[in-house]
Amino acid sequence: MIFNADCKHYKGHIPCKPHKQEGYHCENCPVYTKVSKRILIIKLGAIGDVIRTTPLVVKYKNMYPDCKITWLTWTPDILPSSQVDEILKWDHNSILYVQHSSWDIAINLDKEKEAGALLKIVDAKEKYGYVLKDNEIQPYNELANHKFATGMFDDTSKANTKSYLQEIFEICGLTHAGEPYLMDTHDEKGYKWNLPSGKKIIGMNTGCGGRWTTRLWSIDKWVELVDLVQKQHPDAHILLLGGEAEDARNKEIQARSGAHYLGYYSLFEFINLVNHCHLVITQVTMGMHITLALGKKIVLMNNIFNPYEFDLFGKGEIVAPNKACKCFYRGSCIDGTSCMEDLPAQKITEAVGRHF
Repeated sequence: MIFNADCKHYKGHIPCKPHKQEGYHCENCPVYTKVSKRILIIKLGAIGDVIRTTPLVVKYKNMYPDCKITWLTWTPDILPSSQVDEILKWDHNSILYVQHSSWDIAINLDKEKEAGALLKIVDAKEKYGYVLKDNEIQPYNELANHKFATGMFDDTSKANTKSYLQEIFEICGLTHAGEPYLMDTHDEKGYKWNLPSGKKIIGMNTGCGGRWTTRLWSIDKWVELVDLVQKQHPDAHILLLGGEAEDARNKEIQARSGAHYLGYYSLFEFINLVNHCHLVITQVTMGMHITLALGKKIVLMNNIFNPYEFDLFGKGEIVAPNKACKCFYRGSCIDGTSCMEDLPAQKITEAVGRHF
């Protein structure tokens, strides 16, 4: 029996697509493609962090068109299977497979000790990122020093002028040249939305999660914003966005402003709903990453993070409070009342006008 285990289409445990679709056999397969590079990406992280790491896939696919990319993560469902060749959930079976395979390039972009331990023992010709050394997570080599330092020291992080994408590309010895995020729209799932046709939709993503509550804008501010934006753009349709944690506040905003609220949904449904928006107003949260991945216009509200961190791909702008923020990378405000309350709704409205 002849089989080509080095082919990009090879599965081993099941027939490959060329065989299922065309009946090809390995001994005379016209689409046989030898894997040029086997690349392992370890990026466990939150959903948003996984999304904003996907431009590396674009870069490597451009550099090595016949490479095979394997990605190990806690959130495999967020990755597009059409672009990432092998998507693995972090568990015992996947770790065993990764440990006993050979890689041309292995990258770990997480500072979890278990991720660094895996990079340490994995068999790879080239390694990048963070590794477990002397029982602690450390840069694998000097390429990771800059990003590591910004995570260690607030003053270094505040002085940083590089975006997250610039930093992670540099960790891998690469240069970010505008490679975009990757994400499925999930249109093929046939989701139906009660949305008006012929109107541009402005999404307002009103929450920010429970970890960084210093980012949260009050319900009163959102109600005011709906009124101002609707007056400036009477033909636009205002749609409130959020998850289960934002359900109560979105219902109140809807009741007080008349903005449209459909409820909260699964992750895939949420992504598909955002894909119907022309522009999204959001704080720094998962909704921001989804908006950017879908190539939508964006007005980003930011106070506690370094604004240089965010690459909006020319699709919008970052708006900050009028009051200087004291709480760099803090989850709660040291003054008790977040500086976000010093971000006027009119300032957001003006930014919407520049990009809508």
